[in-house]
Amino acid sequence: MTATATLRIGTRESRLALAQARIAARAIAPILGDPQLVPISTRGDAISAKRPNASWVASDGQFTRELEQALLDGRVDLVVHSYKDLPTAPVEGLMIGAVLERADARDCLLTTTDGTIEDLPFGARIGTSSPRRAAQLAAARADLIATPIRGNVETRLARLRAEDFEALMLAAAGLDRLGIQVPEHARLSFDLVLPAPAQGALAVQVRTTDPFLIEALARVDHRATRVSVEAERALLRRIGGGCLAPLGALGEAAEGTLRLRAAFETADGTYLRAEASGPADDPERIVAEVAEQIVAE
Repeated sequence: MTATATLRIGTRESRLALAQARIAARAIAPILGDPQLVPISTRGDAISAKRPNASWVASDGQFTRELEQALLDGRVDLVVHSYKDLPTAPVEGLMIGAVLERADARDCLLTTTDGTIEDLPFGARIGTSSPRRAAQLAAARADLIATPIRGNVETRLARLRAEDFEALMLAAAGLDRLGIQVPEHARLSFDLVLPAPAQGALAVQVRTTDPFLIEALARVDHRATRVSVEAERALLRRIGGGCLAPLGALGEAAEGTLRLRAAFETADGTYLRAEASGPADDPERIVAEVAEQIVAE
């Protein structure tokens, strides 16, 4: 890209994705000028639209592959992703130019009665297709029933209002970015539920052959967020299973120290928690220590 061209940012077409792309655009605009947003349909979005109530299982890259191809083809200059949606394997020719400051990484439990997890009736149905969320809910209350749900945020909220479930789990960051008011008691503590690796963080992807944009993006990169979420994703790579792994992970980088917490359900249903801390400039050792605690069990 040249300094005089209008920046084109690729994004998924959903209301949430567009809201996230606008967040990135506002961060980048003081450096590169007001960009043009280019909505791109992904295979995952198309399946969700056709089968909003089906329990199909999304595979790695279903919500990102078309965006990355548009970037490789030169149809856009950057793409914005929910970092948690990106497969951990890098794509040749592309890199993460910036990780924006993380939003609220917590999960929310929304109920039909505006109550808490303790208020739910025995055997309550919880709308979630996430193995990670299901495992941690079961650890908190074994009687709760994780019930598959798909579709965008609005579709899921409509099903909660229709009382298809007694409760629904959604990421706080997505709700906040859509301007949906969520009471504090609905935001689950990290002691109860750890987020998906990189949940709440936005990644701005760029071609490795575009030094002008790489240099510009470095100016909006949030270092503490990058260190934290890249440690979480490194743990996910070690554990395996991609975005479907029942792994919760939270890195917290501050004042030169990195703390990494993890929650994991093994193949036999055993629920584990692990934690390690150390110098933030040596994340590999911390990730290895947490992974070893999980594997040892």
